[in-house]
Amino acid sequence: MPPFKPLAVTLFVTTFALTVHATPMSLPRSTPESQGVSSSVLLSAVEALDAIDAMNSFMLVRHGKVVAEGWWSPYGPENRHELYSLSKSFTSTAVGMAIAEGKVSVDDEVLKFFPEDAPASPSANLKAMRIRDLLSMSTGHQDEPSSASTNVCPKTFYAQPVPHKPGTHFKYNTAATFMLSAIVQKQTGQTVLDYLQPRLFHPLGIDHPTWDTNFQGVSLGGYGLKVRTEDIAKFGQLYLQQGKWEERQLVPASWVASATSKQTSNGSSPTSDWDQGYGYQFWRCRHGAYRGDGAFGQYCLVLPEQDAVIAITSGVKDMQAVLNIIWDKLLPAFQYHRPSPDSASQAKLTAKLTHLSVRTAEGAAGSSIEASIIGKRFKFTENDQKIEWLQITQTQGGHWTLATKANGVESTVDCQFGSWTKGNAPFATYTHAPLAASAAWASNDTLIVKTCAFETPFYSILKLHFDGNQVTREWETNVGFGRTKPGPLIGQAQ
Repeated sequence: MPPFKPLAVTLFVTTFALTVHATPMSLPRSTPESQGVSSSVLLSAVEALDAIDAMNSFMLVRHGKVVAEGWWSPYGPENRHELYSLSKSFTSTAVGMAIAEGKVSVDDEVLKFFPEDAPASPSANLKAMRIRDLLSMSTGHQDEPSSASTNVCPKTFYAQPVPHKPGTHFKYNTAATFMLSAIVQKQTGQTVLDYLQPRLFHPLGIDHPTWDTNFQGVSLGGYGLKVRTEDIAKFGQLYLQQGKWEERQLVPASWVASATSKQTSNGSSPTSDWDQGYGYQFWRCRHGAYRGDGAFGQYCLVLPEQDAVIAITSGVKDMQAVLNIIWDKLLPAFQYHRPSPDSASQAKLTAKLTHLSVRTAEGAAGSSIEASIIGKRFKFTENDQKIEWLQITQTQGGHWTLATKANGVESTVDCQFGSWTKGNAPFATYTHAPLAASAAWASNDTLIVKTCAFETPFYSILKLHFDGNQVTREWETNVGFGRTKPGPLIGQAQ
């Protein structure tokens, strides 16, 4: 069989405002040059991002208008994406609004909100901890309290030792953001999600956001929010506009200034965007910028000096590498006069943005051993991955269906060669998330199935090596909070 060449999947993307009708609540669209952005320089930045092969989406807003946007198939503009710690900046916004409404103050002591959960003899440092310390990640903790949804709550937070005086020691602390969420809920009677609906999400046209909760029904605050790429861009634009949106002051300008300025020091390296200072759940950046960000490269990047916002979702191991591309490749694209139209570069940029794709499984479209494995069920002995069996069938049109039973649950994934097939699949990090899959033969006896959970940063590669009635199963995911490559499993045909 000749090698199979994956086909790019066309995505919705706009670079020319006059050819696309934006929805009423979407940001206006424009061409790069009309907003003082060089299409040719912007193209080189997009090419550099694409070379990482872990990007999910990209949107650039200049002077309030979207000048470039793209999604790496199977990701799309309609998909809500896991924000992870970018959720923290939304929680900060809720706190700022609650302060403006007189519900809380940055000087309130943290212990006073849940006295029933306080230790019998609170330490002096715990008594001194205030809301501003939660916001600025300077609670005084040496070790971060657990932030797992099954465990995090005011009682476990209060129980964590506080060896440092609050306000003197920076420690990134997701449980602290949970406490902000819990305090807002205690003082308003609404989860942060519900509280923000009429105050932030609805005015910005952010439809159907979701936010995971802890075991008590409190929005997690520090993570768990899902919104679309354009929603991230809107949020950044709101902050760029000092909290004002369509003549309404949604967030007090004083809160925007406080939240995005340096409240605590977190390092001294001039080349690290994690050493430029921390605000109220926002990071300071190089080049006068600030951002909200989440694990594996979820970014809301605000550049006041350039009057620009960049929204990015991705699944990268090196988050600094993405920001380096922004500074080294994209920053030179901003100009302070309107450059001459560059139709040739605009056309190339549009073509590039339109044909972005997460790489599909690489290899050939077929194998001489296909007939010998179709329909066979391969059973695995008991293992820590909870994989019980897998089976491959072939449908009309050459599509494959992989069935598996894992942890007592049977599921299937449909895939084909060279493109992404959306559906549900059993071989990804999040089996409950919408998934897409592709497949190819890496060699005559090794089938590769690649799955992408396109509302998360995760994609996974499943390698099945067949040897007569035996299969060796190897699995790896691109990023993760734990191990990303468990050991191989060997199954026998039944």
